[in-house]
Amino acid sequence: MIPFLLGLVGLVLLVAAPIMIFQGLLGRRSVTRELVQQRISFPPSGLPAALGAYAGRPVRTGIEARAYSDLIADHVVAATGGRTYAEIAAECQKNKTDESLSRLRETAFMGETLRGALLGAYQAWQVTLLVIGLGLLCAAMGAGFLAMALQ
Repeated sequence: MIPFLLGLVGLVLLVAAPIMIFQGLLGRRSVTRELVQQRISFPPSGLPAALGAYAGRPVRTGIEARAYSDLIADHVVAATGGRTYAEIAAECQKNKTDESLSRLRETAFMGETLRGALLGAYQAWQVTLLVIGLGLLCAAMGAGFLAMALQ
């Protein structure tokens, strides 16, 4: 009975493995397609040292989306003096007639929104990596269970 169960579990894992790997690769393609459609590119110069390797490159992967979100974060910090959208919005509530503060609030909002979207792409990219890895693990475990069942 135990060899039968080991074999059954092994087969189920071996069937699940390529499906998971395929779905992970499909997810990566989807993230790349969405990023390419946005036509985001790093500027050719003037990047912080940590992002210098990305100069002039288009954003096509989750890793690149994360790096670009870091660039946006730097720009938002520079524009707002380190204040967040929430802090600036609170100031706007106190001083409703200050147009420059209102424009700063819009800048912070747009920057943080864009950064959030790019970080979402990065997280999706990481999930696809996890799914591919789990598919490979299922394949290894399935093969192991089948080998034990056949002994």
